[in-house]
Amino acid sequence: MKKICGLPIPHFKNTAGNRPEAIPTPPEVTLNMKEIAGDPARLAVSPGDSVAVGQVVGVANGARSSPVHASISGVVKSISEIDPNTGKEAVSVTITSDGKQSIFSGITPPKVKALEQFLVAVQDSGVIGLGGGGYPTSHKLTLKASVKLDYILINGAECEPYITTDTRTMLDNAQDVVDGALLMQQYLDPGKILICIENNKPEAIKKLQGLTMALPGISVRVLPANYPQGERKILVYNVTGRIVPEGRRLPDVGCVVINCTTVAVFAQYIKTGMPLVSRCVTVDGSAVNTPKNVIAPIGTPIGAIFDFCGGLKEDCKKILMGGAMMGKAVPNLAMPTLKITGALIALSEKDARPVEPTACIKCGRCVSKCPMGLMPSFIEDAFEMKNIELLKKYKAGMCAECSSCAYLCPSKRPLAQVMSLAKEMIWKEGRK
Repeated sequence: MKKICGLPIPHFKNTAGNRPEAIPTPPEVTLNMKEIAGDPARLAVSPGDSVAVGQVVGVANGARSSPVHASISGVVKSISEIDPNTGKEAVSVTITSDGKQSIFSGITPPKVKALEQFLVAVQDSGVIGLGGGGYPTSHKLTLKASVKLDYILINGAECEPYITTDTRTMLDNAQDVVDGALLMQQYLDPGKILICIENNKPEAIKKLQGLTMALPGISVRVLPANYPQGERKILVYNVTGRIVPEGRRLPDVGCVVINCTTVAVFAQYIKTGMPLVSRCVTVDGSAVNTPKNVIAPIGTPIGAIFDFCGGLKEDCKKILMGGAMMGKAVPNLAMPTLKITGALIALSEKDARPVEPTACIKCGRCVSKCPMGLMPSFIEDAFEMKNIELLKKYKAGMCAECSSCAYLCPSKRPLAQVMSLAKEMIWKEGRK
């Protein structure tokens, strides 16, 4: 079977050896009721309410939703229906710290003895796709009776440059990853569970191989370090040889892909009852003074995190939330972290300076290296013509938004942005 090899991009895993450090409790946090996927949680608090760490402030609103929990103790300062950083409709809760970090009295490990209890516990943990997908994990693991689950692939590839949060999970919380795998093995009954790790993480490979050596049906699969190895459909193909058809889900081909930190979080919750209230965030880039891995309450303003890392250099020009390939630029330092925030990358003016695009020279590099087998240059033309039928013909909706096309383009065409906008154009047309 021919593998999808991808790009041998620089790894920049500068913080892989840095144990995460907890930042001081911030004066306030802002918690979004919805991240990037699924349905928003329903508000459960009002301004003036006192809350404690782990207390529900947003109740899961159906199967495709995830609850939101207070990440600090204090008082609900305000509730907003507009994201001040983006201007979009987005309900959020701002909590002012009381400096105590009191734990909610209702924290208790859930009783899990059957599949339904397991799925409820995963939802109650507040965990979503922490690799960046943001989709509620409980819904992902709720499979139709007709699904024959052959593989669960625990995704520890972490192929994005700079980010090392999953690496630290596999080193510092390896037992939680294995315990989560055992829970899925018990309640989902897959044929195999494979912990998939790129070969540039030898310590994580060694540790998890040691922990799984005597566990039937659970093992480590070592993969080449190529971007975007961790993209779910590519991972499924490279590990199992199965192709996920357009418009189909991974369970349709007998597979589930789940991020390793996601697995560790719900395993911790089932053992302790403490939901997802904080995240390990990689802080790196040419414009940050002291790159680190830090543990911060969810909703912490990113400025407070950079301050903990020695602040930003004077020539800082751009900050990305997420990795260098798929991360999004943030508008200001007041932007709060999200559940899915695994990295904050600060770039100097030299590294962030935009390059003026020139005309496409029809070299075909974007086509030859697209991991999904698409034709980005053709899709760009169809997008500029606003031709929905051509966009569908060229399968723009299958784009993984990995930015490989833009990275390779010698003409510096804005292909990554165009591919994302083309998908949105198709989606809006389908909503009419």
